[in-house]
Amino acid sequence: MLEVVRIPVLNDNYVWLLHDDASGETVAVDPAVADPVLDAARVRGWTIGQIWNTHWHGDHVGGNAAIKAAAQAWGGCIITGPAAEAEKIGTLDRTVGEGDQVRIGDHVATVMAVPAHTAGHIAYHLAEDRIVFVGDTLFAMGCGRLFEGTAAQMFDNMARLAALPADTTVYCAHEYTLSNGRFALTVEPDNAALAARVVAVEAARAKGEATVPTSIGAERDTNIFMRARNVAELAARRAAKDAA
Repeated sequence: MLEVVRIPVLNDNYVWLLHDDASGETVAVDPAVADPVLDAARVRGWTIGQIWNTHWHGDHVGGNAAIKAAAQAWGGCIITGPAAEAEKIGTLDRTVGEGDQVRIGDHVATVMAVPAHTAGHIAYHLAEDRIVFVGDTLFAMGCGRLFEGTAAQMFDNMARLAALPADTTVYCAHEYTLSNGRFALTVEPDNAALAARVVAVEAARAKGEATVPTSIGAERDTNIFMRARNVAELAARRAAKDAA
């Protein structure tokens, strides 16, 4: 059985701890900082033996070195990240790209190349467990900014992720849901599922609750970027969101 723990850090980042009961292995996904991640593992009696990075931005790799240093006390930590961004992530031990696999115990994650937010961005898809770690590519009711890639790449990413089973749990790296949802309503004001979701998100955030993970099914119904009919429509929506 896999357990996933959400660790809020910085202003709106989430680091994910992925733990396999059978093997006792623990993976930290996109650790922005080290101490809260190490603390979360420690109180559960877990030791972090791997880090999976989705892209090079500092709020996703900033905790790599300190976690690896701490891990010397329990046998070390292997850091995996995108081969296309290896020069920007100096702490990597293993580089991966499209179709490569990483493991936690007997659970297999296949690497998906999802460039657009950054040129070498990847996601980790555990198909049998219905889990995908998407970094800053897909958000609840949103998608990542196009810092190093194109709208065409993001359109392809959205289509590819939308093709995953509806019950796939999506672990993204930021709490952007409320602003994403409110913007989405300006684009699809007659989307009843979207309107209902925004109401629920507003209530959750008013109580200080997190709104992720999400699911592929929920995003198919309410994510205006995943629902874009063509590249031009996605590009226009992304530009409007950036300007909002």
